[in-house]
Amino acid sequence: MQRHLKLGRRSLLAALALGTALVAAGPAWAQDALKVAAIWTVPVEQQWASRLHNALVAAEERGEIDYVFSENISNTDYERVMREYAEQGVELMVGEAFGVERPARAVAADYPEIDFLMGSSLPPAEPNFATFDNFIHEPSYLSGMIAGMNTETNVVGMVGGYAIPEVNRLMNAFMEGALSVNPDVRFSVSFINSWYDPPKAKEAAFAMIDAGADILYAERFGVSDAAKERGVLAIGNVIDTAADYPGTILASALWHGEPMIDMAIADVKADTFTASDYGIYAFMEHGGSSLVFDAELAGEEAIAAVQARQDEILSGAFTVEIDDAEPASNM
Repeated sequence: MQRHLKLGRRSLLAALALGTALVAAGPAWAQDALKVAAIWTVPVEQQWASRLHNALVAAEERGEIDYVFSENISNTDYERVMREYAEQGVELMVGEAFGVERPARAVAADYPEIDFLMGSSLPPAEPNFATFDNFIHEPSYLSGMIAGMNTETNVVGMVGGYAIPEVNRLMNAFMEGALSVNPDVRFSVSFINSWYDPPKAKEAAFAMIDAGADILYAERFGVSDAAKERGVLAIGNVIDTAADYPGTILASALWHGEPMIDMAIADVKADTFTASDYGIYAFMEHGGSSLVFDAELAGEEAIAAVQARQDEILSGAFTVEIDDAEPASNM
């Protein structure tokens, strides 16, 4: 039986308002399974969080871990939730420290007996603060190739959440992939400064379509909705939403959280977990990322070019460079 603690919802609203603990007596941990807690600042259905949440749920279903989580936690409340889980006997804590680097690292320092695996823009910290990121720049590059070979207006719109390294590197890789097959393509780049604001992302996408974009890079939810409504194509990010937007999603760079999560669980159980960068498990060679595409929409020529380049990536003959600089429009 899964025991999920969802802060900020239903029966816990009053408790949060009063500043009380998550659960007074703490979760009823299973005796043999590894005790894991995750803290998300967004709904677990959101692209980024869902990749890891689903991997943790799968590990729980296999009987390897006892998993609880909290979602929709604000940055200002994040440290409190971390400390409450730390006091409840958790052995591995997973989350996102991008907006709370200092307090998250302070909690880890106060609980050296707990292992922390946190999404972060900064390096790991000894002895127990490991970091990770969704390094899916390789399939992002490949999706850019497909976009570059399919645009008819040579204008591609790109809507991102925040201009941080984790987003920038994917957008830059996409742009490089497109330019590698079509040097005439131009990009309109916009950031909505939110991880989850579909209406705002949709409006930004509409503006790009009005400016001539016939393909949209959907780093955030809402962009594909605009593409569908206006009859243009979209490139997905992190998850495959093709079933929700038939005839609209040209290709998607996918992130698979299982290789990293499974390795971290194994390391904690073997007492070999270290303050290292687990982000490498998002690389294609580890099965942490992949490309999916609509063969009918993409066309045979683009598919052949992408498959050849993917083979080069996997063999080590070609390297997709990591560029964390903020991408800019070149319209």
